[in-house]
Amino acid sequence: MHIRTSCRAWAVVAALGLSAVVPLGAAHAEERGPAAPGDVVRSEPSAFHPLPGQPTNTKAWKVHYRSTTAKGDPTTVSGTVIVPQDGRKAPRPLITYAVGTVGVGDHCAPSANLPRGTALEANLIQQLTLRGWAVAVTDYEGLGTPGDHTYTVGRSAGQAMLDAARAAIRLPEAGLGEDTPVGIMGYSQGGQASSWAAELHGSYAPELDVKGTATGGVPGDLMKVADFNDGSYGSGLIFMAALGQNAAFPELRLDAYLNPVGKALVGAMKNSCVADGAVLGSFKTIDSMTTKNPLDEPDWQQRLRESQVGTVKPDAPVYLYHALADELIPYGVGKQVRRDWCARGADVEWHTIPLGEHVSGVITQSPLAAQWLADRFAGKAPRGNC
Repeated sequence: MHIRTSCRAWAVVAALGLSAVVPLGAAHAEERGPAAPGDVVRSEPSAFHPLPGQPTNTKAWKVHYRSTTAKGDPTTVSGTVIVPQDGRKAPRPLITYAVGTVGVGDHCAPSANLPRGTALEANLIQQLTLRGWAVAVTDYEGLGTPGDHTYTVGRSAGQAMLDAARAAIRLPEAGLGEDTPVGIMGYSQGGQASSWAAELHGSYAPELDVKGTATGGVPGDLMKVADFNDGSYGSGLIFMAALGQNAAFPELRLDAYLNPVGKALVGAMKNSCVADGAVLGSFKTIDSMTTKNPLDEPDWQQRLRESQVGTVKPDAPVYLYHALADELIPYGVGKQVRRDWCARGADVEWHTIPLGEHVSGVITQSPLAAQWLADRFAGKAPRGNC
């Protein structure tokens, strides 16, 4: 859900060679698309560069594809499909990948930054393409497309991930087939999305041959995450989340709760990426930005509960991990996801990261999570530790 913006975290990001987000421009106009979720509305050649101009021996396409909102309505979502150009003939695995928080401005979308070498998780995605895997990276609903980004709305994000995989398989240029083995992967905001995709697979996209899900730093309980971050350096992300929930459910009427200072903050955040948005909102309390705390209201509480992770058993194995010292998403929240999935009979391999915090958690665990997915693609039996 969150990418930490403290000096220590950005030092780690800089060490990986990750760069600042660069604006793209106006979002594409919405198109009338095909009827089926996952159908490609349109596509265009793109590129994948972990750093500006860095070659990757891949081809990439920006796609607009049909998906479904949290309320069940059709929508169009954008994303990127990346395929290694390695001459591989056998069925190539596909990872549907969800990034952590990039912001809510359209220019923050992964598809705007992957071609420029300015996407925050491009180095992690490259670890997957170097294995010969295709990768579909969703922009999520409303990020780079008309409307506000439905940030932290679990059902919307999970459906966007599954439909990104469908779109990649249906994109003729990608050279994938319906027998393509699929892995689901994400951390933080992407951990919520990938966890939801794992839970929705059987009911929403059962035709996808999902072999497993690698998910970490999962904000499984948004109320607890909000309470934990209220007034801290992560508090700006609470206000981004409020924007996202309101985007999906306008009847929540966020604006009616904001005082003038809160309205100014939220207005600025609508065009911000994670670095400036998080700084704008850091160390602010919900009470200082509102005339009445919306999280005390039954309708807000109900909508946040609807994004809870752990209420449905994933039908494929899961690799789940969380940093013990996570300063943005409490370790106990991730551990509760494990507890809930295990109670429902899921096949979960749980890992506590004993050293490090939120950002370093994804950096150190990504190679291990990728190897776990490689073992699933190879047909090896998972080793759950519920």
